[in-house]
Amino acid sequence: MSIYVKDLQSRIVEGITKLDDSKTPFRVDKWQRKEGGEGISCVLQNGNHIEKAGVGVSIVHGNLPPAGILQMRANHKGIPYDPDSNASLPFSAVGLSLIIHPRNPFCPTVHANYRYFELYAKNSDPSDSSTQPIFSWFGGGSDLTPIYLNQDDAKHFHSVIKHACDKHDSTFYQDFKQWADKYFYIPHRKECRGVGGIFFDDLTPGSELARRKSPEELFGFIRECGDSFLNSYVPIVEKRKEIPYTEQHKRWQELRRGRYVEFNLVHDRGTKFGLNAGGARIESILMSLPSTARWEYMTDVGTLENTPEGEFQRILQNPVDWV
Repeated sequence: MSIYVKDLQSRIVEGITKLDDSKTPFRVDKWQRKEGGEGISCVLQNGNHIEKAGVGVSIVHGNLPPAGILQMRANHKGIPYDPDSNASLPFSAVGLSLIIHPRNPFCPTVHANYRYFELYAKNSDPSDSSTQPIFSWFGGGSDLTPIYLNQDDAKHFHSVIKHACDKHDSTFYQDFKQWADKYFYIPHRKECRGVGGIFFDDLTPGSELARRKSPEELFGFIRECGDSFLNSYVPIVEKRKEIPYTEQHKRWQELRRGRYVEFNLVHDRGTKFGLNAGGARIESILMSLPSTARWEYMTDVGTLENTPEGEFQRILQNPVDWV
């Protein structure tokens, strides 16, 4: 998994650099985690067509504190936890996470994340290759967040993802699409973050949720999804990046980005894990946030009928089956 996510990161950085068509390079930040592990954060800021993009890889191990253990027990009841103890559990995690915020409001934001997690018995050494985990699982997904909805873009994005899923299990796309619709939902706004995609977590090899698939089969599924990313997104931006826009379009873009910030800081599972894991690298965890966002008190943008903003706002309240 470590070798794969590093290779995927390189390919995505190369693809987005070509898409941006500017002389602005990605900043490549290689870092070490004193608690254990390393990572590479590649960030593009103020490009020609890309306002901000981050493609990060983390390969870390350490000890998960009680707060992190308690959060994970919500989906893994068998994880040992003593509420009267401050004991931690060793873990290792490998993953790639990316976010792309284009400059043009007619180009959608996109997010993807693919990861593998292992949890070990107390006092185990995750850096020892012979150490066997007591729990392990894959997670990930990809979702599209338009500012102005183009249905052809949503259909293309979902079609590419569905094709990748169908190669491994005919039930994966529909199940993980519904999971994404539920996960990328902002309860306090009563709306979805965007037009969704797929989301899955806690795919433990051999489990019913993972359709009894082996670790090798699940890893193959992860690779299929990761390898399909550029094809799912780049053609959309290529078609939209030169469309003229106004300050009003940018205003709506920044208001929608505000929703993105709210979700990431309040509800996102990965952000919560990163902040609870100990030795948090804040720059990498918050890499997904846009350069600019906006909040207006009682804004009328998005509330008016017969406007693109109002129509999209209505769609965000009811998930759509795009393919």
